[in-house]
Amino acid sequence: MDFIKKYNLEGINEELLEEALTHSSYSNEHKDAINYERLEFLGDAVLELLTSEYFYKNTNDKEGVMTKKRASFVCEQALAHYAKEIGINKYIRVGHGQEDNINDTIIADVFESVLGVIYLSFGIEKAREYVEDIIIPYIKKDFVFFGDYKTMLQEFVQTDKKSLEYVLVNEYGEAHDKTFEVVVKINDIIYGKGIGKSKKEAEQQAAFDAYKKSAK
Repeated sequence: MDFIKKYNLEGINEELLEEALTHSSYSNEHKDAINYERLEFLGDAVLELLTSEYFYKNTNDKEGVMTKKRASFVCEQALAHYAKEIGINKYIRVGHGQEDNINDTIIADVFESVLGVIYLSFGIEKAREYVEDIIIPYIKKDFVFFGDYKTMLQEFVQTDKKSLEYVLVNEYGEAHDKTFEVVVKINDIIYGKGIGKSKKEAEQQAAFDAYKKSAK
């Protein structure tokens, strides 16, 4: 597996790694196989600890701000993105009925389960090194994982009992190459603006713009 050599994981527990790459649909068809769910549970805890530690040591943000930022880099979209970049998704074992539907939920789960194996095989320092190599560069770039900020902004607004509205304010370009501009309003006040090649993309950009302001 390419990622083992790339991230200096030679000597990893191969039996646990096989388990980490096994979806329940596969273990249901193969009685001797164990699925990744227990390792995912452990990996999720390790991931939360290490990303929390990073924000604590490298920012002066308040607890609520750190929580919001952390969530944006350990969400399903983010974890699936990391796993695909590494190439872990190529090795996931699923049952016959699941072969055409190895979705982001499964891929994100496997990212966490593999992290759980790294922790068990080498300890917290190697797990930290792995997270620093893969996730921290995205944090430093303030990378946007589309599909996340719109949801997070919605949750923020619901917590504060405020109204949220996305408004298309402009669109231009040829029919086959349009650009859209969207603003997001919270209690009728514009909090963010986004531009994209689709309404959905523009809304995500607007949500990200508003989320950054709400997190300050």
